[in-house]
Amino acid sequence: MPLAYLFALVDGGGTVPPELGVARRLIGRGHRVRVLGEDSMAADVAATGATFVPWRHAPNRPDRSVAHTAYRDWETSDPLALARGMADHMIAGPASGQARDVAAAIEADRPDLVLASFTALGAMIGAEAEGVPFDVLLPNVYTMPAPGMPPMGLGLRPATGRPGLLRDRAVNAMSTRLLGRYGLDRVNAARAAHGLAPVATIWDQVHRARRELVMTSPEFDFPATVPANVRYVGPVLDDPPWAGGDRTPPPGEEPLVLVAMSSTFQDQTGCLQRVTDALGTLSVRGLVTTGPALDPALIHASPNVRVVAAAPHAQVFPVAAAVVTHGGHGTVIKALAAGLPTVVLPHGRDQADNAVRITARGAGITISRDSSTPVIARAINRVLSDPAFARAARTLGAAVAADAAGDALIRELENLEDATRAES
Repeated sequence: MPLAYLFALVDGGGTVPPELGVARRLIGRGHRVRVLGEDSMAADVAATGATFVPWRHAPNRPDRSVAHTAYRDWETSDPLALARGMADHMIAGPASGQARDVAAAIEADRPDLVLASFTALGAMIGAEAEGVPFDVLLPNVYTMPAPGMPPMGLGLRPATGRPGLLRDRAVNAMSTRLLGRYGLDRVNAARAAHGLAPVATIWDQVHRARRELVMTSPEFDFPATVPANVRYVGPVLDDPPWAGGDRTPPPGEEPLVLVAMSSTFQDQTGCLQRVTDALGTLSVRGLVTTGPALDPALIHASPNVRVVAAAPHAQVFPVAAAVVTHGGHGTVIKALAAGLPTVVLPHGRDQADNAVRITARGAGITISRDSSTPVIARAINRVLSDPAFARAARTLGAAVAADAAGDALIRELENLEDATRAES
C-alpha cells in the first residue's frame, strides 16, 4: 500500500544528495513524497520526481552562493562563535519558522511519516505537535554524544582507559552546554508555542524521533552504545544532478587522482591550488573538481591536470587510483565503496571525524589543509606507492558497498507499524 512522506530538509550542501536519494527510492517504490525545502534545492528535488514545497517562515536561500550563506563558519575557529553561529543559523534560530511550516504542510496533506534533516529541530517539533511520527536523517557518522563514541568535531579516536573516558565526558558536556546556552531557550519556545513540554537538552529533541537513521556503514563508524531508536541503514551514494559534467581526464596511462573538495564554500581556493600544484609535480593524471562553490578558472593547472566544475563520481571512481578530498562524508564514503585510498585535508565541520575513521583503518592519510605543495605531493605519492592503503580501502569499502546495496533503509521507512518511538 503506497504511503505518504513529508521530507523537511535544509540545504546542507553534501547532505542534500543522500537525503534526496532517500526520496528518490521511496518514489521508485510507488510512494508519494513531498519535500519541504529551500529554493536552492528546488531543481534537485524536481529531479527526484517529488513535489517541492518551499519554506515560508523558515530561512530559505534562493541559491547556494556565498552571498546567501548565513552560517559562515570558515570565518572563525573560535568554539564560542561556532557554537553561537550553529545555534543561530542551523538549529535554534530557524526552529520556530520550521515548526510553523511543517505543521501547515501536515494540515494541508497529512503524511504517514515526516523525515527531517538532523539540524531541522523545528521540523521535528512541528511533526510532534501534529501527532505525526518523524524520523531524523543523519547522512554521516553518529554525531551526538554516546558512550564509546569520541566527541565530534575534533578528529578523535575512541577513548582508552579512564583518562580517555574523562576526556569524552568533559568535551561532550561542554558542547552540550554551549549549544544549550545559545539555542535551548529558542527550541523550547518553539515547543511551547505548539503546546509541547520543554526538553532538557538540544539532543533530546532529536532523540524524540521514531528513528534516527544513520546513513553510513557501521563498519565505517566507531562502535558506541547509541539510543534504542538508532538504526545504521547504510549510505546513499547518489551523485547530485549538478555533477553531470565532463569527466574526461588528461590523456595518458599514469594513475588518475581525483580531487573533490567541498560542494559548499569553505575558503578552499588556496588549498585547492596547492593540491593542483602538487599533482603537477607527480607522474599522475589529475582531475580536479571545484564544485559549484568555486569557478574552475580560479585554479591554474599543469598539462597533466584538468580542472572542471564537476564530474560524476559514479563514473570517475571506477577508473581512479586515489582521491584527495576535504573529508566530507559523501566523498569519503563513495571513495571507500570504490576501494580507493584517500588523502584528506579537513577544513572543519565533521571532516576531521571522517578522516580519523579512514586513518584508523589504514585506508588513507590525513594532513593539514594548510600543508605546502611538497607535503601534499608526498602524501599523494605515499598512498599511491604503498599498496597497504589500497588494500585497507578495499577491505573497508567492501562492507560499505554491501551496506549501500542493502535494503535496511527502505525496510525502516516502510515498516511503520512495528516501529517504536524512543523514550522522551
